[in-house]
Amino acid sequence: MTFLALDVGNTRLKWALYERPHPDAALLAHGAEFLENIDRLAEGPWAGLAEPDQMLGCVVAGDAIKRRVQEQLEIWDISPKWVVPSVAEAGLTNGYDHPSRLGADRWVAMIGARQRMLAAGGEPRPLVVVMVGTAVTVEAIDAEGRFLGGLILPGHGIMLRALESGTAGLHVPTGEVTPFPTNTSDALTSGGTYAIAGACERMVQHLREHTGQEPVCIMTGGAGWKMAPSMSLQFELVDNLIFDGLLAMAAQRYA
Repeated sequence: MTFLALDVGNTRLKWALYERPHPDAALLAHGAEFLENIDRLAEGPWAGLAEPDQMLGCVVAGDAIKRRVQEQLEIWDISPKWVVPSVAEAGLTNGYDHPSRLGADRWVAMIGARQRMLAAGGEPRPLVVVMVGTAVTVEAIDAEGRFLGGLILPGHGIMLRALESGTAGLHVPTGEVTPFPTNTSDALTSGGTYAIAGACERMVQHLREHTGQEPVCIMTGGAGWKMAPSMSLQFELVDNLIFDGLLAMAAQRYA
């Protein structure tokens, strides 16, 4: 039973075809497209794929983008399924005030992170899950699998564009991250990086104090590699955490 996983973000669509809907499944094919190019999927990279038996996707880009993706999926006789956060799934309990209003990408990434931690063996521990993309999210999960809450803050690009539009004489830079910036480009790049790092470190501190345990920290997202060198905490950097979550969810849904 082959399984197609879709991660439709604010900038790109990522897809992966697995031999079955299970966290241990072999990866058969994968790819990514910028959103402006998704109308080429059916005649391009998906044209040569064997028809998937099941599909599950996570979309945050809005209904218009979702409709365009579903049009591309019409080359196969499958019914598209999209994640809607619920009160509980795949071992995770949703502590959001209104569970269905939690971002689907956040929910799926947290499920993937907990699945990854449990698969590594050892005792379950609290988790901090960070996604670094167009926006940055920082989530806290206790050892029992309860999502306690999370932070949302602007990603690098949004921060820099906000400064450029709101401050005379500042332009989006290509600076370096340094401890003591001595030019404007480095000051802007370092400021954005350390703002994100500080939010991550503060959440780790909150979770440590709340649970009395040292959290496991996992980071993902297209810009995660830029953040990792600037973190004072030990973070595991994972490329496709949302795919890990979709596989864990699919294993239960399609068992």
